[in-house]
Amino acid sequence: MPGTAENETLITHLEELRACLLRILAAVGLLFPVCYVASPGIIELLVRWSCPQELGPLHYFTPMEVFFVQLKLSLILALAASYPWNVLQIWNFLLPALYRKERRALGWWILFSSLLFFGGIAFCAGVILPMLMRFSGSFASAGLQPVIGLAGFLSLAGWLMLAFGIMFQAPIAVLILVRLGLISADSLRKKRPFVVVVLLVAAAILTPPDVVSQILLALPTWLLFELGLYAAGKMESAKDREGEADR
Repeated sequence: MPGTAENETLITHLEELRACLLRILAAVGLLFPVCYVASPGIIELLVRWSCPQELGPLHYFTPMEVFFVQLKLSLILALAASYPWNVLQIWNFLLPALYRKERRALGWWILFSSLLFFGGIAFCAGVILPMLMRFSGSFASAGLQPVIGLAGFLSLAGWLMLAFGIMFQAPIAVLILVRLGLISADSLRKKRPFVVVVLLVAAAILTPPDVVSQILLALPTWLLFELGLYAAGKMESAKDREGEADR
């Protein structure tokens, strides 16, 4: 019966999705203890790299604060370390429903999206976070000494890294919009002032309430948007040439 066949297909898909999620959770669970052991060294490295001497040592204000900070960091590290495996599981779940051309496009999208995401995190950790902490340390004086908590610093660092990873997806977003025909590259060029405003608003939402962080996030994102716009224009030109050749 058609209805029975459809129900069986739905149940099969749900079971495959459940198995996919269980494999992802298993990978994160296996990596979590390793990341917990490594978390003190990573915290020390991040603090040493990012915090200038003017800020002095970081502090913790409750007995269990460091423990909970290490737990949160360990979960983030486990998710990051298992990212290739997790993406592979999701990819294997989606592939049977896609055509060969769509599979190839999805593979390239995952690859470049991952590179941009981790590139944004690396750029934030290597350049932006130390710059921001040095800016904060510049306000210290003999009569004004900073007292920065470990949880506050790592919360700022984690939130900024996530924001940069997300905003660095701008070229992918542009290419997908143009690829799907939702908007043309020429229309995006004409709407560039509105796009810049949207990027500034998004940067203001994703970063702490200070102008420095917002500008440091919005500027590279705008440059990446321009890169995506250039690539989208090239993609449209190639598509038009293929259409003319088929006629």
